[in-house]
Amino acid sequence: MAKLNFVEIRRALVSVSDKEGIIDFARVLKDFNVEIISTGGTARALKEAGIPVIGISDITGFPEMMDGRVKTLHPRVHGGLLARRDNPEHMNALQEHGIPAIDMVVVNLYPFARTVAREGVSLEEAIENIDIGGPSMIRSAAKNFAGVAVVVDPSRYAEIAEELKANKGALSYGTREKLAVEAFNHTAAYDGMIFRYLSGRKEVSHPEFPKQLPLSLTKIQDLRYGENPHQSAAFYAEGSSSEPSVANAKQLWGKELSFNNIIDIDAALEIIKDFTEPAAVVIKHTNPCGTAIADNITEAYKRAYAADSLSAFGGIVGLSMPVDVDTANELTSTFLEAVIAPGYLPEALEVLKTKKNLRILSVTDWKKGYTPSGFDIKKVTGGMLIQDRDTLIFDRSAAKVVTEAQPDERDWCDLAFAWKMVKHLKSNAILLAADGVTVGVGVGQMSRVDAAELAVKKAQGRAEGAVMASDAFFPFRDAIDAAAAAGIRAIIQPGGSIRDEEVIAAANEHGITMVFTGYRHFKH
Repeated sequence: MAKLNFVEIRRALVSVSDKEGIIDFARVLKDFNVEIISTGGTARALKEAGIPVIGISDITGFPEMMDGRVKTLHPRVHGGLLARRDNPEHMNALQEHGIPAIDMVVVNLYPFARTVAREGVSLEEAIENIDIGGPSMIRSAAKNFAGVAVVVDPSRYAEIAEELKANKGALSYGTREKLAVEAFNHTAAYDGMIFRYLSGRKEVSHPEFPKQLPLSLTKIQDLRYGENPHQSAAFYAEGSSSEPSVANAKQLWGKELSFNNIIDIDAALEIIKDFTEPAAVVIKHTNPCGTAIADNITEAYKRAYAADSLSAFGGIVGLSMPVDVDTANELTSTFLEAVIAPGYLPEALEVLKTKKNLRILSVTDWKKGYTPSGFDIKKVTGGMLIQDRDTLIFDRSAAKVVTEAQPDERDWCDLAFAWKMVKHLKSNAILLAADGVTVGVGVGQMSRVDAAELAVKKAQGRAEGAVMASDAFFPFRDAIDAAAAAGIRAIIQPGGSIRDEEVIAAANEHGITMVFTGYRHFKH
């Protein structure tokens, strides 16, 4: 393949779904006497702007048909894109069949991601927004970047226009190659979105994980740095996900989000999405240092903050209800990095904005219902681990009381709250709760008894009369003895240890109620 340093753009095919900036870019092409071929709505928009275009039907000799499904899939289009400019046989074939060489393709694709993100979108609507001709043209042009330029990103128009002006209507080899790489990235991401949508439909049963897993991610922003200043970083989103998330949250105020902010905000949101009642969580380093439920959101936040006010300083707050003025005043009474909630009253937002560096994020209200999307993906060097997300909801009717002491209604409420919360802690994890408030948290310990002792220590005397949740079974009775010494009244755990009988006997010995859920909540 001969390397043509510069290719003069004499003919361009322009067909875009996203028409932002296309008129100005087409005017630049017109200034260089580039012949523009176009289709459908793009052709109409260009003509209305006074830019002459040749309709695609004038090139192919066929009308656009089948509701636009077939318009550019023709040898007179793809021959003009794929012919190698350094191959006499290819160029003779163009001349013999009257096929015009096309030097540039400006194409972006049907808005599939935006379509399937809409509430209640039908399969038929999604299917009709799967672009066929566009990806085909992009791939043809990208394959032949030695002689053809392909532009898929409207943000590139200004840069390309400047290069055309600098080189008298020509583009360099380096630019064409870079554009081709972007084009293949674009079509790969597009196909990935389609795969994720179709394979994720409830009506489609695919119990096995796919042999190849195409990930369709769109960059939201570059970040100043990663976990540490010497690490580069960027933030990407799954284009087809409509589930409330930090990726589609709106930042209403404050400094740019950092890598660690995003991780912690995600942790906060995933916790409060488990609640429909007023709930608040304070996050430090992805773990909740305080969580509480209450009759109103202000009281829930005050209780969550008081659960560990020392650790809460500089934390991330998640709230399950829209923020009112009273809550805003509480939030601004201390230093916080960020707040995320399903909305803010206007006057509350003004109070929060008195903290100029406080990052304020809003998400759609999950209590209206949503379908959890995507996999849980963990990166390891050289690969990835893929699993279903842990969305299992506690079912009191399926739980088993295994001790002589039976839980009363207060016990059940606190045990359910504690079990809901321990799911979000790093293993080994022990959580203590009382009256809808976390009072002690022990996370990331090498032994379960260490986690229990740490949770009791963090409780600072508040463990008396609290309940305990363990994310996995107790392998020995030592943690039960530690719980009894601290005054724990009830314990919830998965069960399943070979020493369950020993552990149950310890609970009976201390008069502690114990409930088995039958499933664990490891989080590594």
